[in-house]
Amino acid sequence: MDNLPLEAMGPPPFRFTPGAGASGSPAFSKPFKVLATVIVFACATALVRAWLATRAGGLGVGGGWFLAGLGLMLYTWWHILRSTTRIAPDGLYQSWVWNKQMDMRELAYGKLIRVRGLEWLIAPRLYVRTLMGKFAVFYAASPEMISEFERLVSELREFRGQR
Repeated sequence: MDNLPLEAMGPPPFRFTPGAGASGSPAFSKPFKVLATVIVFACATALVRAWLATRAGGLGVGGGWFLAGLGLMLYTWWHILRSTTRIAPDGLYQSWVWNKQMDMRELAYGKLIRVRGLEWLIAPRLYVRTLMGKFAVFYAASPEMISEFERLVSELREFRGQR
């Protein structure tokens, strides 16, 4: 194995140098965060009103399920508010319920998924896959990060010889 040239050991690693404005971005837009906030607190209000309406009998055994569901909603809501996406020369990163990371050198495929006209609400997302088939999705709300996503996809496509 020591006598093999590097090219024989697999495809070359992908390299990408992010622009100055691409150090970090909120993962979700402000309108989306407001919508998530309204939905979560409307559900919390409905749960409190249901509890008050049945206070004499309590919510019963099913009440625990409502509280668990509300807890999950609050946990996800908190991460929607705090989540950020970052591009670095060594990889892609997003803070989330579980932090996501993808090494730049291993990227094989990338696609920017967006809903044109609704980008102010629905954050464009970068779908990437490694040479081994591992995939991840990274969200971004800032125009600078979306522009970097577009450039990354274009350079990756050219580097890997894809159309």
